[in-house]
Amino acid sequence: MADTKREREIERKYDADAAGDLPDLRGVAGVADVIDKGVADLDAVYYDTADQRLATASITLRRRTGGNDAGWHLKLPVPEIEGARDELHAPLSDGVPRALIGLVRSRVRDADLTPVVRLRSARDLRHLVDADGTLLAEVSVDGVRADRLDGATATASWTEIEVELAPNGDPRLLDKVEKRLRKAGVRRSTSKSKLARALADTGTPPEAAAVPELRPDTAGAQVLAYLREQRDALLELDPAVRQDLPDSVHQMRVATRRTRSAFKTYAKILDRTVTDPIGEELKWLAAELGVDRDREVLTERLTAALTDVPRTLLLGPVRGRLRRWAVAGRAGSRRKTVAVLDSKRYLALLDSLDALLADPPLRKAAGAAVAEALPKAVLKDYDRLATRVGHALALDPGTDRDLAMHEARKAAKRARYAGEAATPALGKPAARFAKRMKAVQKVLGDHQDSVVARGTLRDLAIQAHAAGESAFVWGLLYGREEAVAATRERELVGVWERASRPKARAALGG
Repeated sequence: MADTKREREIERKYDADAAGDLPDLRGVAGVADVIDKGVADLDAVYYDTADQRLATASITLRRRTGGNDAGWHLKLPVPEIEGARDELHAPLSDGVPRALIGLVRSRVRDADLTPVVRLRSARDLRHLVDADGTLLAEVSVDGVRADRLDGATATASWTEIEVELAPNGDPRLLDKVEKRLRKAGVRRSTSKSKLARALADTGTPPEAAAVPELRPDTAGAQVLAYLREQRDALLELDPAVRQDLPDSVHQMRVATRRTRSAFKTYAKILDRTVTDPIGEELKWLAAELGVDRDREVLTERLTAALTDVPRTLLLGPVRGRLRRWAVAGRAGSRRKTVAVLDSKRYLALLDSLDALLADPPLRKAAGAAVAEALPKAVLKDYDRLATRVGHALALDPGTDRDLAMHEARKAAKRARYAGEAATPALGKPAARFAKRMKAVQKVLGDHQDSVVARGTLRDLAIQAHAAGESAFVWGLLYGREEAVAATRERELVGVWERASRPKARAALGG
């Protein structure tokens, strides 16, 4: 990613008549002046697969010349922010840069990227600035001509107005500009991008994958909708993981776990002879992604623990040893993660998920009403959790209890995900159930983290002793982690009482 530059753009597009007349925007609150920056001729060729997989996902990939940002541009949607896209720039080259190909591989897979549309625009650009001359936004009037390049001979032309917020600008400015435009009779465009309009106006807009026709009030429809959300999350998080964006690996692992849990929870709705092999591949993916993430979380835990040790007790180079341990674990992991996402095995997994959603292996219960089928499945997971918690609490403290607590933690997570999956259909009762299961999972999760931390602290103590260093601090932290585990075991009793079966059934409306 060294040759790429990443920016976030927030913009809005508006339809304009052929004249492209703009109202005077100096009347917009905060805008002191409108500076004419002249007209630039832009020439962009957009690339996609033959079946328009990128356009279907609202992703654009283009090679553009002209203007002040010539080069390759990849734009990825940011669903949580209106009008926002993350734009990655790469230098001009004859072929699509490898760095950008990687970022769309989860969508493109083995298909070829070829030119589909050429857009030539005459861009009449203005800068909106404040009293200090600081750029607030760019406003352009674009006269656009579109030509198909994928075998069709269709063309289209139109004029549009584009308002793009300056970096770190206040999004409220866009509302103010839009209010002024609306007063002048200018309305928001129905197309999300120039490419989307070009494809629509030349007759072949992208089509979303077909969704199996099921009554929306059936259990099958609800489960499949949830699984589509998780599949879409995997695809959207893929480029974020490749860019090493914060929390992206964790969120991608969550999507894999939620999918696997849904396969198991709703086994009477989807045939497990089909879902189990996919679940095993999801387990593999989560494990590959987890190597780096788990060490990162553990490093944060141990670093925080060291800050709580009085300086007078910090005997030996403990911070340096922990830092070396953390760096040694991370070395090469970034490349390994990207290699996993580029592997045939991962791409085959994505194909399998697509195939399952296109032709789901539905069982008889898929046609049952949600109020009947979903609570039964969720409470079955609850009973599984209850058995494991009871077993763990009956054991004496030690290795066997630690292992049993870990198994209970996994069951709590599955019960929580079951409740979350049922929430769109069952509403607040399922949400309350999921919240109670999350509380159980949190206590069990912190207990398991203490178990893992103790294993690492023991290893660090052995390394320190072998190097002739004091192992005192590592033993001190080990003892503190033992105390944490004991506290969580006591807390579990109260948390579990609040999640008892009668309350769980009541939470689900039973």
